[in-house]
Amino acid sequence: MHNEHKTIDGILRRLISGEQIALISDAGTPAISDPGFLLSRACIEQGIDIECLPGATAFVPGLVISGLPNDRFVFEGFLPIKKGRQTRLEVLTEESRTMVFYESPHKLLKTLSQFITYFGPQRPISVSRELTKMYEETIRGTTSEVLAHFKNKPPKGEFVIVVAGKK
Repeated sequence: MHNEHKTIDGILRRLISGEQIALISDAGTPAISDPGFLLSRACIEQGIDIECLPGATAFVPGLVISGLPNDRFVFEGFLPIKKGRQTRLEVLTEESRTMVFYESPHKLLKTLSQFITYFGPQRPISVSRELTKMYEETIRGTTSEVLAHFKNKPPKGEFVIVVAGKK
């Protein structure tokens, strides 16, 4: 993630010379809120064939077990850290589809508080952590109920937040 822009040209040269390369992630599917998109796009621009083998992607099980509508949804991934965060949340206040977010443990309480501000305290929400791992857990309720839960039980792990769309 921190050197993706710097390494693409070297990887492209290796691929053009005939090497075969696999991009593997240790925590999910490459390019889904993980490094890999820039390389995939560069390969396509250079006419280099790419293949994708489906693998672990946290948002799919998080969406399925949320109990919220999943026939139409929007994947938001991680919200912007600072610049653009409030603007993005303002746009999403009118979103009618189920919304799926990723969040880290140290930002979860802030994000849930902002969801109350932008989506209201009664919006249905599901928060899953450590999906497919030993300490998997899903908390469902309203935004205010889920925030109260995590204020009493400090967040650990990586989170998938699924929020009902506006009715």
